[in-house]
Amino acid sequence: MTLCDTHSHIFDEAFDADRAEVVERARQAGLDRIILPAIDCESHPRLLQTLEQYPDICRGAMGVHPTSLTADNVEAELAEVARLLDCGVEWVAIGEIGLDYYWSREHVEAQHHALRTQLDWAVERGLPVIIHTRDAWDDMTTLLEEYTGCGLRGVMHAFCGTIEHYNRIRHTGEWVFGIGGVVTYKKGGVAEVVAQMSLQDLVVETDAPYLTPVPYRGRRNEPAYVVHTAHRIAEILGTDITNVAAQTRTNTTRIFGV
Repeated sequence: MTLCDTHSHIFDEAFDADRAEVVERARQAGLDRIILPAIDCESHPRLLQTLEQYPDICRGAMGVHPTSLTADNVEAELAEVARLLDCGVEWVAIGEIGLDYYWSREHVEAQHHALRTQLDWAVERGLPVIIHTRDAWDDMTTLLEEYTGCGLRGVMHAFCGTIEHYNRIRHTGEWVFGIGGVVTYKKGGVAEVVAQMSLQDLVVETDAPYLTPVPYRGRRNEPAYVVHTAHRIAEILGTDITNVAAQTRTNTTRIFGV
């Protein structure tokens, strides 16, 4: 059984003390790919260093996270993304990009500008995207509908929208939906939506060091724990983890080519 963690931030400082051990535990758990989406200028050097240290298992995506954006820094952040997209690294996607209204709506305009710019780059370069959405599913769905027919493909990271959002988004391009540790929680509603989704549309992820699945909830998340997410998806869909691992790996390859 082989799994891919399609969204992990093991370049985060939370892993500085034991990053090598974390990667080894991922290998022992059956992972052969960990995709590392970028965050912002401050963390790009750590991302690049981690990709260089673990080239056999880690692949990177380049973009700027919506919560890192302000009206004052958006152009500088986008300029650095543009520079790094051409720095010689074989990026598998543009990401992590998106909309996040949870913490503040002060910089929504900057978020929309950055998202559209990076979606346009993805279309031009033929790259998939990794999209973050929090408390903005209606706006995100409407925005993606404007791109219908443009050839967009990618992952809707940490999907927690409704079944209506799922159905609308999947008609705008070639999308898979990232399911992480939240699906193992008793509350949150993700499991109920996953029960109505197709396994052919799902990939598994951790978002490490965040969103740790049961039974490790409350601790730092890491790629090896994606196994627990896969087990829960198998329970919800009435199949076995081997089938979930095989199909989500196929889905990952289809979108990212890894």
